[in-house]
Amino acid sequence: MPAITLTLNGRPATARVEPQTLLVELLRGALGLTGTHVGCDTGQCGCCTVLLDGQSVKACSTLAVQVQGRSVTTVEGLAGPDGKLHPVQEGFIACHGLQCGYCTPGMLMSATCLLNQNPSPSEAEIQHALEGNLCRCTGYVNIVAAVKHASKLMTEGQA
Repeated sequence: MPAITLTLNGRPATARVEPQTLLVELLRGALGLTGTHVGCDTGQCGCCTVLLDGQSVKACSTLAVQVQGRSVTTVEGLAGPDGKLHPVQEGFIACHGLQCGYCTPGMLMSATCLLNQNPSPSEAEIQHALEGNLCRCTGYVNIVAAVKHASKLMTEGQA
């Protein structure tokens, strides 16, 4: 079984994986990070979204061996080392951007990717960035508002 080494939430990590192991299985299993959820197993729902070298990817359709030598950020890696919440997390709290919470990790990671690339997105750009994430509870209105709120926090330097 080959070993892979990666940077996980800013720290080095090593794990042995079978060639067919999915990234979501590695994260939730051997690495014990259960914030990345398993939903549809087909890449359609987005609740398994993580950042791979800063880009959002679906961990249920990414092989663990593909992250060898790369950087992965999960929802557990959003808050600062001092526990201060990321502006996207603050936005979801302030604007009630979650209900059951199952889709929330993927939404947070997709929103973070968007705001890292475009700190002041339009509503249409936010909606487009979240297209790969399904929510069965909220109707998305508060999620979009949460991303707008996070954008404001980030551009005003409160991040």
